[in-house]
Amino acid sequence: MWRKLPFDILANIFSYLSPDSLARAKSACKNWHTCAKNSASPQRHHPPWFVALPTRITGHFCYAHNPIDDSWHLLPLDFIPNPIRPIATIGGLILLREATTTTLQLAICNPFTKQFRQLPKLNVTRTNPAVGVIESNSVNFKVYVAGGMSEASSIGGGASYEPTLEVYDSVYNNWKTIGPMPMEFSVRLTVWTPNESVYCNGVLYWITSARAYTIMGYEIGKNKWRELSVPMADRLEFAALVPRNGKLSLVGGTCDAGACIWELCEGNNWRMIEKVPQELGARLLEGKGRWGSINTKCVYTAGAMCLYRDLESGMVVWRECAKKDKWEWHWIEGCGSIKGMKLQNFPIKGLLLHPYLASSSVLKQ
Repeated sequence: MWRKLPFDILANIFSYLSPDSLARAKSACKNWHTCAKNSASPQRHHPPWFVALPTRITGHFCYAHNPIDDSWHLLPLDFIPNPIRPIATIGGLILLREATTTTLQLAICNPFTKQFRQLPKLNVTRTNPAVGVIESNSVNFKVYVAGGMSEASSIGGGASYEPTLEVYDSVYNNWKTIGPMPMEFSVRLTVWTPNESVYCNGVLYWITSARAYTIMGYEIGKNKWRELSVPMADRLEFAALVPRNGKLSLVGGTCDAGACIWELCEGNNWRMIEKVPQELGARLLEGKGRWGSINTKCVYTAGAMCLYRDLESGMVVWRECAKKDKWEWHWIEGCGSIKGMKLQNFPIKGLLLHPYLASSSVLKQ
């Protein structure tokens, strides 16, 4: 019976397997190997994996946490030719920037299948621009780049802020400049904004990286820029944007109020919808007192949000459970050792993704 199952039914069955179970199924026979290898979508019926990459260039490797069996794994990145820094996830892929140059050069990789490819060079050479991602899936996505510093002129002119916006389309594999942007936004996106972005209801959002926090948004359909206020903007010790249930949300914390989550409502008003449980917040702080003093970071994906510090410290996770519209808080232990080998602690950039074990056409272009 198993030999006679139609390919599409078998692929649907495989979609319910965890990545480690799917890897074992691939080794059963040629038919299962072909089906699993060519499956079009990552396995989204399980919680996402947390992938930790060094924020400093200390080697070609990363660490991944499997939520199914609560275990950490070492993933070598020796297939990537140059030192890189992670930016964001695109489905089961990771968007990277090369660290050997100050100008932005983007690439994508799959750490599980060891595939890597550079994206074409931008139309305008930029240093430290804001980067945003809009994805339909791992094959169909767009990357927006705004602001940044341009190169110094060859005839003696100095570098200047670049008040333009351009977009990469994975379908056409090229960059397109889509128009000017206000110089004020270009400067702030370049100087005060981290690479993280959130796409929600037709708008790409970035939050400034210094108090008092503000949010800058780009309405794609109208080609229009706008600014939003942030709740407790001058008091928050850290702040990050989160897309949740089709709405823009914000997580931030203070030493007296703890960490809270707000949701953007009609009229650009914020409503507090959740608080990080006090015992989990205290566990993450480890007696340090202030959220800013531990360099609190936040990473998110559909159905999950994670607050973390570094590789060894634990993580606070807010995750959608099987029951519709119900979210639960969890604690995940940090990665101090793997298979009995003690690891050195270091700052990390965390990403949440569903491992994509099929061969990606985007990585073959």
